[in-house]
Amino acid sequence: MVDYGQAVDRQADEINPATVDQRARRLLRADEPAAANAPDTHLLQALSLVLTEGASDLHISGGAPPSIRVDGALRPIAGWDRWSPEKVADALGSILTPAQRVEFDKELELDFAYTINGTRFRVNFYQQRNTVGGAFRLIPNEIKSLPELGIPASVARFAHLPRGLVLVTGPTGSGKSTTLAALVDLVNRTRADHIVTVEDPIEFIHDAKKSMISQREVGQDTHSFASALKHVLRQDPDVILIGELRDLETISVALTAAETGHLVFSTLHTQDTAQTIDRIIDVFPPHQQAQVRAQLAATLRGVLCQTLVRKIGGGRVVATEILVTTAAIANLVREGKTHQIASALQSGRTQGMHTMDQHLAELVDAGLITRQAAEEKAMDVEVLKQLVRRIDPTDTSVGDLSNGEIDFNDSFSPGRR
Repeated sequence: MVDYGQAVDRQADEINPATVDQRARRLLRADEPAAANAPDTHLLQALSLVLTEGASDLHISGGAPPSIRVDGALRPIAGWDRWSPEKVADALGSILTPAQRVEFDKELELDFAYTINGTRFRVNFYQQRNTVGGAFRLIPNEIKSLPELGIPASVARFAHLPRGLVLVTGPTGSGKSTTLAALVDLVNRTRADHIVTVEDPIEFIHDAKKSMISQREVGQDTHSFASALKHVLRQDPDVILIGELRDLETISVALTAAETGHLVFSTLHTQDTAQTIDRIIDVFPPHQQAQVRAQLAATLRGVLCQTLVRKIGGGRVVATEILVTTAAIANLVREGKTHQIASALQSGRTQGMHTMDQHLAELVDAGLITRQAAEEKAMDVEVLKQLVRRIDPTDTSVGDLSNGEIDFNDSFSPGRR
């Protein structure tokens, strides 16, 4: 098993080619459904470098060398030549099943999970300038707990709720899936429930522990999100995970499920809690928005917004904004006063709440990130400046929001040393 916690600073051209070739041959023994041809050896070598270089992503595109993302920065694999569009098409096509080829030819987009020798990747193929491109994201084998991820302790209460809607939000690559997997695993370990997930694709594999868990993948186990969610309430679930709230229909099902006594987890690509609430409301036509506000006020139980920030010394740490629905916040949602939510979070520390800027300031005060890195992620730079207390660079006192160095044990925030 790869030790993701170890620092791997050597460049790709410093890796013994024989070692890479040997690893690639091992990866050829993939446990995926049979593709039309054997997987391309060069593609498998590139995927192996994601592991050895501690990267999060691999990008393949015609006219450029394969590139990997390490600590948030994308760089070409050193010593590798540009791949022609024909080479890219052949390499990427080598891992597709016949059914996947048909789907890609029809949709010009394809999402799937690819497993090689026990290592899983979330994959997206896409068409660009009449050629194909691919993005591979490493999915860690181990599901870490919330404390191990450095997520504030108040988030754990969301896994013990009897019902309601809980959202994990943030930009692409912020570790939402990792956090959501930790929440589901906490439910799985502590509750005798039926958990049903609908994902595109399935990322983390959950084994039944105290709960029974049914994981459904769009395209493999169900034809669409809409089809799966149409029938999910008939499957006697206690907890439902919806991979992403993509559209009005998905949001409607999530709200209805939460309203009818289920605990629902999902994600959105929003930056803060107010934006999250507004995004849900704005999906609906104006004549329905008052009703949806009331429904959301009654069902929303919590929001965790997160982003990853460059850490001093390498790696990244997670910064969070947490909303725990209180009577006052529910009233703000109902009345459409989302602009006042930030003030409620600032004064809600005793309930486990804080704003993104508060947590960024704590990370600066803890000596984990620079002021500049914090300002790049701040919601309001002037507010952040007022919150930061650390003046002396040798002062590493830790505030009450920071959980210290964050190690997601994955590509998102390795916290390597």
